[in-house]
Amino acid sequence: MRRELGFWGLTGIGFSNIVGSGWLFAAMYAAQTAGPASLLSWIGAGLLCTLVALVMIELGASRPEGGGTVRWPLYASGPLVGTVVGWSVLLSVGGTAAEISAIMQYAAHYLPSLYNGHTLTASGLAVAAGLSVLLTVLNWFAVKLFAQLNNLISVFKIVVPVVTVIALIASGWHSGRLTDHGGFAPYGYVACLTALAGGGIVYSVNGFQAPLDFSGETRNPRRTIPAAVLTGIGLAVVMYLALQVAYLFSVPESLLGGGWKGVSFDSPFGQLAIILNLHWLSSLLYADAVLSPGGSAYVGVAIDARHTYALAKNGTIPRYFMKVNERFGVPRRALAVNLVVIVVFLLPFGGWQDIVSVMGDMYLLIYAASAVAVAVFRAEPGGRMAGWVPGLRYIAPVSFVVATEFVYWSGWSDLRLALPLVLAGLLIFVAMRRTGRGGRPLLAELRTGAWLVVYLVVLTALSWLGTFEGSGRLPAPYDSLTVAIVALGVFFWAVRSGVGYRTATRPAAPTAAGA
Repeated sequence: MRRELGFWGLTGIGFSNIVGSGWLFAAMYAAQTAGPASLLSWIGAGLLCTLVALVMIELGASRPEGGGTVRWPLYASGPLVGTVVGWSVLLSVGGTAAEISAIMQYAAHYLPSLYNGHTLTASGLAVAAGLSVLLTVLNWFAVKLFAQLNNLISVFKIVVPVVTVIALIASGWHSGRLTDHGGFAPYGYVACLTALAGGGIVYSVNGFQAPLDFSGETRNPRRTIPAAVLTGIGLAVVMYLALQVAYLFSVPESLLGGGWKGVSFDSPFGQLAIILNLHWLSSLLYADAVLSPGGSAYVGVAIDARHTYALAKNGTIPRYFMKVNERFGVPRRALAVNLVVIVVFLLPFGGWQDIVSVMGDMYLLIYAASAVAVAVFRAEPGGRMAGWVPGLRYIAPVSFVVATEFVYWSGWSDLRLALPLVLAGLLIFVAMRRTGRGGRPLLAELRTGAWLVVYLVVLTALSWLGTFEGSGRLPAPYDSLTVAIVALGVFFWAVRSGVGYRTATRPAAPTAAGA
């Protein structure tokens, strides 16, 4: 792969992956959950995501590699963990398919024949497949061209929210909103934590890891990656804060009789624009509702290809797919197989869309596996790290806990499908070993990776017991506290196993002649 990406190219990739169509709804959901105190939730989400990002920045700067987020768990924790995490990433291709499906749903505002209210129609599926092909073709050539096109899309994704904020504030500003209608925190400050998950705030900021998967194609990754990742997060959080302010101060007084919980729109900013007689803004927002997920899907196709390339290097899928085009430095075979997978995920089988919609959440497992990897690399004798992030010894375990909470906050309705599917990666690992692939005894590999299996099983059980769409047998906030305690224990177990694995598989030092 060619090292052609610089700071702005990487920043555009990160920002575009963060900002999909969710920005059109997140402000309303956050206000319904926490009122004006939702502003604190956005700041908290930025800080939590930055904490997780610091771990991944250290890995990207120290060990730059195409599809690095898939490779690092294998290096640190062995084939079992590498296979299960890789399998979860392969399933997360469904997240890109879901973005393309979302584009069809928004486009149905203009072309109703694309979507019947539940699934894509035949014509909708044909258009979605054509769009998938187009996104693949746009990724078919040099990564520099991909970055330039994505930068153009990112500019539009910044301009439309900025125009929205200015237009709403100029046309519908109501003073006193931070203190009226129940005060700044009408539902208590605990609601700020609830808004992080239930209000969709965490998932609106999620996606910052995208530049890490292009670290093998970056000029001077040690300097460029940290700045690009943190700038992407910062731009996104500032944008979301501005949108939240615009929403809080422009909702008409007549709609606030029941407080912020009583304000509900099908298309929050679009309907606010119509109420304020800004019909031109409403049209612009509907256009952006197509372009924003399109930009995210464009980046998603590129990231998925790097993941498939890395999975082929790991040996999880045939090495045939790690072939890189010599002229353009692009893994074209990986792009082609991902195109097939995306189209299959788009097919309207019964219940299939439910599975597709949750698989994007499982990319969050990468965050936890990366925290373990950075701690393992740091702990082993002579561990080669960039030293970009100070206090990594303390940041890594906290990052693992935060990543685990992100997964837990996805809710039982998602995790009851996603976690068992991820555990199916264990069967893939066993099948690979039966075909004779792998060096160490099977029992040794199972012991090394047992922490991940236990982690997923316990997390599934806690999700069922907890309050995030679970049975509520474990009440809040004790459910999130229990998840944090369990995660901390699993983290130290995982690091100890990883260091043991690295020690056992490290080549023996050559002995002196005659010794």
